[in-house]
Amino acid sequence: MPSWEGLGAELGITSAHAIVVVLSAVGIYVAFLVFVRIFGQRVLTAMSTFDVVITVMLGAVAGRVILGHPPTLMSGVLGLGTLFLLEVVFGHLGTRARWQRVFNSPARLLMIGDRVDEHALRRAHITHSELNGALRRAGVRSYREVACVLHEPGGGISVLHRGVPIDRRILADVAGADRIPEEFLTEDIGDAPLDAPHDR
Repeated sequence: MPSWEGLGAELGITSAHAIVVVLSAVGIYVAFLVFVRIFGQRVLTAMSTFDVVITVMLGAVAGRVILGHPPTLMSGVLGLGTLFLLEVVFGHLGTRARWQRVFNSPARLLMIGDRVDEHALRRAHITHSELNGALRRAGVRSYREVACVLHEPGGGISVLHRGVPIDRRILADVAGADRIPEEFLTEDIGDAPLDAPHDR
């Protein structure tokens, strides 16, 4: 039977270890942001079995680095608390236009009309199979139904259909939106808000 002192040591944490846990959590968090910025939004989505395995391995590596050896309950709580605090801080900064450009890549065009942008696919690390899967999920039966396909900052793929003109304001934060043909867009309506009432 372990003594109460030994049990307390296993559950607790020293001040030196606490500092190490906080610094490690900050370092891992910042490193993850940097890697996502370098390798693109694709790493945020698990689109295959391989991606799921990599995600689990990343979590295991990050957890060991943050908690150190041996991990304790208090080091785990402190590590989680630090990560949540960082998420709040960086989430608040991410609402500001200046920091949005630092933390997030802009939405990018993968298709314009029925033409696939091969360079954009390679840059986003998205295969034709994954693109076609996103089109099928959006109910697309032919490339001729597509106005444009976007790779969003969060890693998802958005499909906009032909038939209903696209409001230009929806594309305001899309890199290369000027390449979308005018026939797919609404007329320029200035800076009116999205919820502006229609004339009767």
